[in-house]
Amino acid sequence: MIKLDQIALPIKYTEKDIENAVIKTLKIKKENLQNFEILKLSIDARKKPNVKYVASVGVTLKNNLENKFQKFKYEKFSKKLEYKKINNNKKIVVVGFGPSGMFASLTLARMGFKVIVVEQGKPVDEREKDVLNFWQNRKLNKYSNVQFGEGGAGTFSDGKLNTNLNNDYCKMVTNEFYNFGAPKEITYLNKPHIGSDNLKNIVKNIRNHIISLGGEFLFSTKLKDIKIKSNQLDGIILQNVETAEIKELSTEQLVLCVGHSARETFEMLYNKGVEIKQKPFAMGVRIEQKQSEINLSQYGVESVDGLPNADYKLVAHLPNGRSVFSFCMCPGGEVVASSSNEGEIVTNGMSNFSRDKENANSAVLVNITPEDYNSDNPLAGIYYQAKYEKLAYELGGKNFNAPAESVGSFLKNKDIKTNINFTYKPNLTFCKIEKCLPEIVAESLKLGLPELNKKLKNFAKDENLLVAIESRSSCPLTIVRDENFESNIKGIYPVGEGAGYAGGIMSSAQDGIKVAEAIYKKEIN
Repeated sequence: MIKLDQIALPIKYTEKDIENAVIKTLKIKKENLQNFEILKLSIDARKKPNVKYVASVGVTLKNNLENKFQKFKYEKFSKKLEYKKINNNKKIVVVGFGPSGMFASLTLARMGFKVIVVEQGKPVDEREKDVLNFWQNRKLNKYSNVQFGEGGAGTFSDGKLNTNLNNDYCKMVTNEFYNFGAPKEITYLNKPHIGSDNLKNIVKNIRNHIISLGGEFLFSTKLKDIKIKSNQLDGIILQNVETAEIKELSTEQLVLCVGHSARETFEMLYNKGVEIKQKPFAMGVRIEQKQSEINLSQYGVESVDGLPNADYKLVAHLPNGRSVFSFCMCPGGEVVASSSNEGEIVTNGMSNFSRDKENANSAVLVNITPEDYNSDNPLAGIYYQAKYEKLAYELGGKNFNAPAESVGSFLKNKDIKTNINFTYKPNLTFCKIEKCLPEIVAESLKLGLPELNKKLKNFAKDENLLVAIESRSSCPLTIVRDENFESNIKGIYPVGEGAGYAGGIMSSAQDGIKVAEAIYKKEIN
């Protein structure tokens, strides 16, 4: 195969457009062209409103003609999650079935291990019912919500696979998602996303595949305690969160894939002597805008048939030493209630694969450092989060309404109404949102929003909407592990975002694979 880069394509391109571009670029006859496929596709909006696609195309030629184009030679990626199976059927417990847990379990099962997945939430279909009940009726299930349950927090998000790690693991994860039901385009888009609607089916397909390999799933089951003997894991205590039934499992290997909101588990681990240290994170608000205005700023027109709704990624470095930046941007999406505890407000963004709703939204965050915690306690970051989530709950009316304010009201302290048809459910309470924000966050947002608006017109116009509080962008702690991925308690492998080693679906999934490979290497040696 050869690869051709920088192939310009029209917005509503066809297979014929690609074929013609290849023939023209190589100056060959059509009959010498055997096959072609898109390897990478991105949007070029530098000359607004003349937006186009730019592609890298893999080409196979007939009659040994590829030998004439040696400088374009390309070896197509073919590495898969395939390993020579071990034969001892050894049991390994994986706690948590978010992205890191899914890919750790999938990889371990393919290696031949007997995988037992422990997930305190429910299977994704039942979990979705609990989430809708919360959004519609304010009934929160502590163990089955946007944060907890099969698929992890990413299941109710945008399903972005953005990563700066263009490596084999990244490609393996993308290909596996495709194999389990994601759209083909995630394998070549510059900014791939799966969509919350697709993720639910993909998660079930991965679970069923693991079961077909001998895996076992314990849903609505919480890791209650761990047993340690001579600094080695010697077993775990589980509790069914619906029946309170206690169950003990004998195991010397625990793959810990809990998410960034597993506060009770963090407390238990810390009390048992697992080494944990503080870590920076970020906190802020969700901003909601009209998608047509974001399109206008990015493309030069409000909409283009054949183009996806526009996204953005922004950052401003402030004179007070902080940075303010957009995060988890959801084109054509909605702002969602993401609380996992009574008496706390947490927001997030979500969009389906089509990204076709009226509004855009993203987090606007300010970096928080361990110095802000004013405590040496390794868990101080989660207490810091909880403090402001509780303030947001009180400010919203103690009924899961989220505090909200127009950008103009927040920045100018004037009565400026929003013109956004807000999407957050159950409802909003309009008020002065800085009452539930750390002082440094409010100060930085007031400095940073105008700067971000200079980078992207209409980003922070007066009528846009701010919804508080966005506090779970990442985990404010790290469960320390060594070069073999083990914690100070041998046999415990901290993995993914909740352990402080990833940030998002892609990096969490990769971390899950790497930990599984470390366990495999130890076993075969």
